[in-house]
Amino acid sequence: MTALDQIITPACVIQLNKLEQNAKRVFDICEKQQLTLRPHVKTLKSLEAARIYAPAPMPITVSTLAEATCFAEAGYTDILYAVTLTPNKLTRVETLLNSAVNLTVIVDSVAAVKAMSRSLTHADSLIPVAIEIDCDSHRAGVKPDSQELLDIADEISAVKSLRFAGLMTHAGASYAALTVEEQCSIAEAERNAVLYAADRLRAQGIECEMLSVGSTPTILAPISHTGVTELRAGVYATFDCVMAGLNLCAYNDIAMSVLTTVIGFHCDENGVLIDAGWMALSRDNGTSGQAYNCGYGLVCNKSGELLKGWFVESTNQEHGIIRHKENLDPQAVFSFGDVLRILPIHACATAAQYSHYYVTSDDQTIDATWQRINGW
Repeated sequence: MTALDQIITPACVIQLNKLEQNAKRVFDICEKQQLTLRPHVKTLKSLEAARIYAPAPMPITVSTLAEATCFAEAGYTDILYAVTLTPNKLTRVETLLNSAVNLTVIVDSVAAVKAMSRSLTHADSLIPVAIEIDCDSHRAGVKPDSQELLDIADEISAVKSLRFAGLMTHAGASYAALTVEEQCSIAEAERNAVLYAADRLRAQGIECEMLSVGSTPTILAPISHTGVTELRAGVYATFDCVMAGLNLCAYNDIAMSVLTTVIGFHCDENGVLIDAGWMALSRDNGTSGQAYNCGYGLVCNKSGELLKGWFVESTNQEHGIIRHKENLDPQAVFSFGDVLRILPIHACATAAQYSHYYVTSDDQTIDATWQRINGW
């Protein structure tokens, strides 16, 4: 077996046991509430990883058609493409549908439906279309109490090549919910938004087959999700420093890290230079508004044990600078060539920097290499 400290750094490492434990936590929530889980595979975008937290043939969520294609080829047949569909993607959607994949797409405007209907290339296509609901004014979607919701549903029903599939929403504001009370409140609002929208559609004679909600903070919030049909989330599989800062996991639960090597010391003598810059870590600083700012990642030794107070303060393209919260002398702790691991701020952004992951069960050796699906 190859030792972790023998591979070229920077490299992305997945701790298998933690990935399995994180997956089980969410499986148990859905089983207890008797709800379908539709994991979002966008964090790791890996067929091998999905065997742990989204084993086929369970339904999945994707963020790119590249993911949809690879997962469909691997036997997944129930896929939600959770980005508003544009006409330049219709040909690939129709190809997937013609290969017996139930690929549901989403819209949040009448304009999107009209553009889709004008661009259909196969008269026999039947595309499942869900409407995205805006439950928190965070990003995309239509308001559940708006006239536009009814207009979009009517427009879908008027196109014979489209089939209304239901409603979905994503409580993106939950990533700023710092307390359990706030997380529960947002989770309730997320659920209530789709239930209210569904009631309005039913009053117009339109049934909603799918009522899909989810984000990692809201599916972990201790509430009942009664009334919806499924939960969606993705980053829970690995977790990250943002999730730990929301007290949704411990830092020790984070299953992803970036392996890096000490390559020198900063000229002011209080910083450690590593070979992991923003190309390896990303420039996400999502914990800056939390009680504990992790900078661009928290520092662990090569076995994954957290080194208290050490964090990545800044990044250049290929260089990172580590410092201590109390400005301790790094040369009393680190030496040139030391191998370290950095816990990611946002796992999705960090994972996107890599073409593959190294998998370990013992934090010492590599068990496997998992490939990642990149591109759109």
